[in-house]
Amino acid sequence: MQDGAAPLTLTLHKAIAEIAATDWDACAGADNPFISHAFLSAVEDSGSANARTGWLPQHAVLHDAAGRVVAAAPMYAKAHSYGEYVFDHGWAHALERAGGDYYPKLQVAVPFSPVPGPRLLIRPGSGIPAAALAGALVQACQELGTSSVHVTFCTEAEYGALGETGWLQRLGVQFHWHNRGYGGFDDFLGALSSRKRKVLRRERRDANACGLEFVALRGPEIGRAQWDAFYDFYQSTVDRKWGSAYLTRAFFTLLGERLGERVVLMLALRGGVPVAGALNLAGTDTLYGRNWGCRGDFPFLHFELCYYRAIDFAIEHGLARVEAGAQGEHKIQRGYVPCPTFSGHWIAHSGLRRAVADFLVEERREKLEQMEHQAGFSPYRRDGED
Repeated sequence: MQDGAAPLTLTLHKAIAEIAATDWDACAGADNPFISHAFLSAVEDSGSANARTGWLPQHAVLHDAAGRVVAAAPMYAKAHSYGEYVFDHGWAHALERAGGDYYPKLQVAVPFSPVPGPRLLIRPGSGIPAAALAGALVQACQELGTSSVHVTFCTEAEYGALGETGWLQRLGVQFHWHNRGYGGFDDFLGALSSRKRKVLRRERRDANACGLEFVALRGPEIGRAQWDAFYDFYQSTVDRKWGSAYLTRAFFTLLGERLGERVVLMLALRGGVPVAGALNLAGTDTLYGRNWGCRGDFPFLHFELCYYRAIDFAIEHGLARVEAGAQGEHKIQRGYVPCPTFSGHWIAHSGLRRAVADFLVEERREKLEQMEHQAGFSPYRRDGED
């Protein structure tokens, strides 16, 4: 392919292992651990992203005339829409009713992880515009004969760049906590209205009155016994939600080995035995909450381990944000405010593309209204409020 006068070559790779970690990470950067070679290789090498789970790697890489890797995208061929958290089942059904095939499709994403971050990974200083990589993804879609390509949970800048090149734009909503320079959890509570402060204090008091010990383990502090316990929690959560346990037990061991101190496992212990756990990854300025699970019934333990302990950790380590995963309006009352998420979609079928474009216009309006409405439930003090 050509980008102006600069020739670029697109290659697709059936495993992240085919791409040198130094090349991939030079494009991905160090801020977000989910797009690192280490994380993606742990997903693949553990057997979590493969034919069994329907995530077949087709990682896109752009090379310049000298053969240097200048851009990349974590991409997968998919025969279903599970594990993505940006739902397009209705689009698939519409195309199938019209006699077309929606699957396979291409998904530029982090498997099983609704974590916002870069998806169009461009090596700094290369001068490659996002539009060039977006065009390469369309080229891959056409050459592979897939119905569409979807870039989900991308950055706002990428969302804008995709829109400028004719991709369809979609908004979502998550709930994130923002550090306003708090010196401790009490400083954060002081930013809340009096009534909300009392609620959070009561929830933390009750969660900490169950005789549990709380620990936050990082990297090499997490051994086989801790991962065994957490995998049991993970499976129990999947079973209760009628989901699929995409992540294998091996994934968690590889995650700890390859991401080291970026892995933060928060455990609740009773008599030294883990009874609940919350898995987080630490980026440069953000703590990302991922999986959680529990064996037992303890009041407000989910809030304590997943939300309040995460805030404690972020304040202690000077992190700017906590992103606690998808969904959950209940997070608003605990200081997590609504924030937009972004995705871009290129659909080959002209009829479906027009129908989806019309749908997304209305959906974006609804999402913006939803966030405005949700912001009205913010627990933070307003001017003149105690």
